[in-house]
Amino acid sequence: MNVFLDSSALAKRYVQEPGSDRVDQILRAATSLGVSVICVSEVVSALCRRRRERKLSSQQYLKAKEALFEDIDDASVVNITAQVIARAVEILERWPLRSSDAIHVASAAEWAAGLFVSADEKQCAAARRYGLQTEQLPVV
Repeated sequence: MNVFLDSSALAKRYVQEPGSDRVDQILRAATSLGVSVICVSEVVSALCRRRRERKLSSQQYLKAKEALFEDIDDASVVNITAQVIARAVEILERWPLRSSDAIHVASAAEWAAGLFVSADEKQCAAARRYGLQTEQLPVV
């Protein structure tokens, strides 16, 4: 199955928190991984925040960032195209989401994801209404 992870789900690969084990299970069963091009900067931002808050050491940060880039090398990265933006606008006009959340949902739909995974309840609800199968992970 084609599995699309938003940033909140992908970040659970690199920081042990509720839902991390489930993300690993999902990815072991997946035939391919899809992410939006914005996912990399969002996950790095989350890792940097944890490092600033001293929840990650510099060494843990570097290891997590390296693992992220290894995963991205093996993933299908969905670029922001005119079609993705058109879908995101449609989603934003129908449901109350942040722009970046709509881009994740639009990217998953454009990539024809078999499963959309996120820890964001509103984003999962919008993705379901948009026709995607979803799995919501626990929020930290």
